[in-house]
Amino acid sequence: MATEKVTVYGLPIVAARKVNYSQIDPALCRELFIRHALVEGDWQTRHAFFRDNLKLRAEIEELEHKSRRRDILVDDETLFEFYDQRISHDVISARHFDSWWKRASRETPDLLNFEKSMLIKEGAEQVSKLDYPNFWHQGNLKLRLSYQFEPGADADGVTVHIPLPLLNQVEEAGFEWQIPGLRRELIIALIKSLPKPVRRNFVPAPNYAEAFLGRAAPLELPLLDSLERELRKMTGVTIDREAWQWDQVPDHLKITFRVVDDKNKKLQEGRSLQALKDALKGKVQETLSAVADDGIEQSGLHIWSFGTLAESYEQKRGNYKVKAWPALVDERDSVAIKLFDNPQEQQQAMWRGLRRLLLLKIPSPIKYLHEKLPNKAKLGLYFNPYGKVLDLIDDCISCGVDKLIDEAGGPVWTEEGFSQLHDKVRAELNDTVVEIAKQVEQILTAVFNINKRLKGRVDMTMALGLSDIKAQMAGLVYRGFVTGNGFRRLGDTLRYLQAIEKRLEKMAIDPHRDRAQMLKVESVQQAWQQWLNKLPPNRREDDDVREIRWMIEELRVSFFAQQLGTPYPISDKRVLQAMEQITP
Repeated sequence: MATEKVTVYGLPIVAARKVNYSQIDPALCRELFIRHALVEGDWQTRHAFFRDNLKLRAEIEELEHKSRRRDILVDDETLFEFYDQRISHDVISARHFDSWWKRASRETPDLLNFEKSMLIKEGAEQVSKLDYPNFWHQGNLKLRLSYQFEPGADADGVTVHIPLPLLNQVEEAGFEWQIPGLRRELIIALIKSLPKPVRRNFVPAPNYAEAFLGRAAPLELPLLDSLERELRKMTGVTIDREAWQWDQVPDHLKITFRVVDDKNKKLQEGRSLQALKDALKGKVQETLSAVADDGIEQSGLHIWSFGTLAESYEQKRGNYKVKAWPALVDERDSVAIKLFDNPQEQQQAMWRGLRRLLLLKIPSPIKYLHEKLPNKAKLGLYFNPYGKVLDLIDDCISCGVDKLIDEAGGPVWTEEGFSQLHDKVRAELNDTVVEIAKQVEQILTAVFNINKRLKGRVDMTMALGLSDIKAQMAGLVYRGFVTGNGFRRLGDTLRYLQAIEKRLEKMAIDPHRDRAQMLKVESVQQAWQQWLNKLPPNRREDDDVREIRWMIEELRVSFFAQQLGTPYPISDKRVLQAMEQITP
């Protein structure tokens, strides 16, 4: 339609009369119909070809988002020519088209259907769906991927969508490799992020990226482990882990994690999966409790009255399985059964909960301790500087129970196993606590002697060394240290304190040598603290991680009191290597 204006001698007779423009310029009407209705899709119709063509075009546009290119889909002029060559010249409107297509579709129903190949520009055929997948597979999990080509946007690049109930099952491993289509660009960016003295060994970066991708097995190892290994094989150059500068890698090459609810609504998103897990931990816990069967979570328990406690729990919810890990939880006067979102926290809670349930059923060893402990040891315990003596005794008792659980093979999950463990602890706890209390008295005596030497006037050349010793002692002996360090470390704790006494003797003679050794320890400690901060919180209490902290104590012995000896060869390099070998 168009508007017509009629004038007579310049005077308007009709101002805006609607007329059918097809009678005026049918060729233009035909062109406008094809461009707006068919090419641009601005048409409400039920024709199957139209719907299929729009869908196919959307797929190619999505591929452009995935590959971060704007040169894959053919231009509108190509699509116009496609329709122009096939549609009758007397079709100049939707009504005309419907009438014509009703006849034409009977003879050639596929006449107006696009083919994927015709929508892709020449030279862009190498872009593959395999390079830009719609899902990320991790174990039994299948997570949807979406793509955004919008530089500067928070979610620019690849986004993995994680349903909230599955968040605790998703691991960081593998995501640093990116999708295949962006992997080459990522490797180039990582090589270019290296400091110049290191980077010049890998020039040109694209060639080394290609060579690496031809040699490496994606996802088999952490990306940087694999990259360091293969580049070392190619050049003989070793790259320190700290040399990689992820902050210089463009954001679109880093996966975005988006946590969604059951309505697919975004809860939170970010580049750090662990940060999302920490932020949404409470919501995940609520979800696990909500889907749990009645009777799984319990409280106010004083005896093992629940049969076998499953080590893991799965429940179907919608299209996916929710997974949780049950454990006993210490509630001081009783224990509870709660679901945890990861096995590390489960194990830590289970140990403490099992200890409490045993103590609720076993007579206190305090009376026996008073009878059997020598007066000297009693005096040492009563004059401890770390709180009430009863708290210290409770600490010794808890340590004793932990020792006996460890000897029995760790936490038990059945009523029969608990019964056997209970009998063992009841029979052996008294003598075990006496043995522990004697060692604790020796430790407290050593602390007392060191503190006496730390008091008084301080030589400024020794000030930093003395401050270091105080910090070391605070990490060795504190309220709750007996259980915290554990039975196996009590003898070591005493040896570390004896090493401090030896250090004090040497420091007075040569404070400059002491400072040089202390700086070496500080360097390792700083690396350890940075490494520890990068680990998930629930990973930091695992035995292999805690072992690094004890290696640093052994390093101190080797530096400051070598005559006391260490149970294994130790050096600052060995400590750093041990950290590298531990997976998050």
